[in-house]
Amino acid sequence: MSQSFKPSRRGFLRGAAASTALVAGAARSGTPDPLITEVQEWASGLGEGVDATPYGLPIEYESDVVRRNVEWLTADTISSINFTPIHALDGTITPQGCAFERHHSGAIDLRKEDYRLMINGLVETPLVFSYADLERFPRENHVYFCECAANTGMEWAGAQLNGAQFTHGMIHNMEYTGVPLRTILAEAGLGAAGDLADKWVYVEGADASSNGRSIPMEKALDDVLVAFKANGEALRKEHGYPVRLVVPGWEGNMWVKWLRRVEVMDGPVESREETSKYTDTLEDGTSRKWTWEMDAKSVVTSPSPQAPITHGSGPLVITGLAWSGHGAITRVDVSKDGGVTWETARLAKPGEKMALTRFYLDTTWDGEEMFLQSRAMDETGYVQPTKAQLREVRGLNSIYHNNCIQTWWVRPTGEAENVEVS
Repeated sequence: MSQSFKPSRRGFLRGAAASTALVAGAARSGTPDPLITEVQEWASGLGEGVDATPYGLPIEYESDVVRRNVEWLTADTISSINFTPIHALDGTITPQGCAFERHHSGAIDLRKEDYRLMINGLVETPLVFSYADLERFPRENHVYFCECAANTGMEWAGAQLNGAQFTHGMIHNMEYTGVPLRTILAEAGLGAAGDLADKWVYVEGADASSNGRSIPMEKALDDVLVAFKANGEALRKEHGYPVRLVVPGWEGNMWVKWLRRVEVMDGPVESREETSKYTDTLEDGTSRKWTWEMDAKSVVTSPSPQAPITHGSGPLVITGLAWSGHGAITRVDVSKDGGVTWETARLAKPGEKMALTRFYLDTTWDGEEMFLQSRAMDETGYVQPTKAQLREVRGLNSIYHNNCIQTWWVRPTGEAENVEVS
């Protein structure tokens, strides 16, 4: 170690004292703390044995960290959505049990022994694969976010839902295991399709809605995954068990669950889910389609309406999530004054393509009100816009693909509220 960077004992003691000052305020009371000085119940006997919970479950003290729906959002929970509790999570990987659900005709029961995947259309040999067949192909593991195109959609006209879970919780980030779709298509042979530049695949699920979507061949042969595991275990029923499609960086509606058929075609099908739905209606009433990619976006998850400041003034960790369907997040800025000034946050680790990135701003709160915002940038140079900037282009008629900067008004009490500062 060079002399210029060698820490001195005095410098170390100064640093240690500063660190102690950050955390020891509540411990300076002269009154003994019985949680330290007295033997507690949990240390007075034996705990549960290793077989008490064959499949591990969250401890009861975290029972509020659950998915939630908004009853008035849809007519019935069968065709509806619930929201990931992003305000209560840290890191980037979403536990499957917390990952949001979106169904168009309910989550179905399909045994993997009964599973079949058909590849047909402009292929040399139409094929049908069982689950066991898929397991024999070389597999890959990738971490990707899945975001519903309607995430933050209620906020177009103004601040609506009070909580990061409800404004931004139609998203999850998991490690998927599966077989590249290009491998499956190659098995069937694409020679019959001729020039692939203008070809598409049409994918549909085994549930009653089928949720058919058209995908350009270029994307299908790139990074699309036929997935049968998430976070190391089998997909959950609500996430498409036993097999789903993973379409990195693109809207969640294209991640067809209970995948049953892939048809190679000369053009798109123009299905319900890509014409009357999942298009962006503009100010003049016309709608633009094929807006699959999810633009760079971020949100502060804490402090937020469901995660208020409870410790009073002093050291404060501001944290949140950022993501982009165009590639890796390279930077996130945080504003405490509604976008007047910005500070660059610390990324927990370098951004990964089409995956969530956790950011932190370690700061000090003086007890005054804040207007918290975050602004993400990705590797293409794209900068997350304000809501006013989005409205200039798209007006007020849109629902999908709202990636605007979000604002939380943090009061001197530490409570937070969803407000619009555009």
